[in-house]
Amino acid sequence: MATAAQIKTLIRSHFSEESDRFFTAALQVAAHEAGQGHTALAREIRDLVDNAKEKESKSAVIYLPPDLQGLVQTEQPEVKIGSLVLPEELTGRLKRVLHEFRQQEKLKQHGLSHRRKLLLTGPAGTGKTLTAKVLAYELRLPLYTVQVDRLVTKFMGETSAKLRQIFDVIARENGVYLFDEFDAIGGGRSLDNDVGEMRRVLSALLQFIEQDTSDSLIVAATNCPELLDRALFRRFDDVLQYDLPTNDARKRLIGNTLGGFMKKSFGWKLALSESEGLSSADIDLACRDALKNAVLEDRSVVDAKAVAESLSHRRLLHPSK
Repeated sequence: MATAAQIKTLIRSHFSEESDRFFTAALQVAAHEAGQGHTALAREIRDLVDNAKEKESKSAVIYLPPDLQGLVQTEQPEVKIGSLVLPEELTGRLKRVLHEFRQQEKLKQHGLSHRRKLLLTGPAGTGKTLTAKVLAYELRLPLYTVQVDRLVTKFMGETSAKLRQIFDVIARENGVYLFDEFDAIGGGRSLDNDVGEMRRVLSALLQFIEQDTSDSLIVAATNCPELLDRALFRRFDDVLQYDLPTNDARKRLIGNTLGGFMKKSFGWKLALSESEGLSSADIDLACRDALKNAVLEDRSVVDAKAVAESLSHRRLLHPSK
């Protein structure tokens, strides 16, 4: 049985609504029971705590200053790392980020820090935003997406102050913070169309990123890395390059999306030829369009011709491809 002290701690923390203290006390009870040989009970207590923590994190609401409302979107993604169709080397680097994050206390004991500032570069639709969602899901953290373009256009003249507020939130609320279209505030200081205000914004951004020591994961994404100031690259722990999917990646993506709807005698040559040059997002959307057509027409399978037609429609949205 739990000790009297543990029971009193559980009761106090429950009525004072100190969830962290309650969870800690419950885990101490589980450890005590395990030491007494009651392994099944200990496992059940740990499972109850894990489930309660997960529900609490999903219901958590981030506090934002009134003038930041609408600039940060909050979500609790449910996208596993297996959903990413990326080169093996890139997937391995993401797994290392996850591993270091989970073992951050072990690293800190030796004066080392885990990777927690990532810059993702590459064409649109190649998996950068999806990566941020996967990281949030795998780490059981909420995803906060900073609307960088709105931050600049809405608050021109006050952008640095808003950035400071956002980094204050990053330090206060643990999570994965995605700065999409990062080049909107990280543009090079030598660009011809640069203005004094944006130079000040960039200087402030460099300072905020460098000084941040929170436990949050910062992910910046850009389709145009050539526009970024070179000094920014040194502020990130890792720079990951995303590219259009290879032949093998396109095949895996089509297979994963169609699943059991794929016709057994699927014409891969036609589908792969039509998908060449398209992004992962375009291929995924095209396959889902083909799936919806099959469902609406009461067909149980999708063949390569149907996928090719959907891919052709997606290509019309990108005349240059």
